[in-house]
Amino acid sequence: MRELVIISLWRIAAASALTLGMIGILLPGLPTVPFVLLAAWCASKGWPKLEIWLLQHKTFGQHIKKWRERRVVPLKAKWASTVFMSISCVVIWTSQTNIWLALSISVVLLVVASWIWHLPSK
Repeated sequence: MRELVIISLWRIAAASALTLGMIGILLPGLPTVPFVLLAAWCASKGWPKLEIWLLQHKTFGQHIKKWRERRVVPLKAKWASTVFMSISCVVIWTSQTNIWLALSISVVLLVVASWIWHLPSK
């Protein structure tokens, strides 16, 4: 019974991450690839058929495999994430947001961008 609950939780997490990733295709500012990577990881824990489907997917399969093998982030994805994080910072700083919140979010995004750019592109 306990194992069934754990598998169900992994499946819920995988489905939720994949759903957010698909929404990210249509909604600028919401990342797609990190959610698809998370979905594949969660699926590997409790939903093997979904993991296989993702690994064989025409669009996402190669990205997932490259990430798992060498932590590769394609150059196009690096630029896209940096542009969208920059736009997010501009929006936050030009809105009526608390200065400490805006500063905190900006620092987090800067750290994430730095981490992304230190990863290999090929």
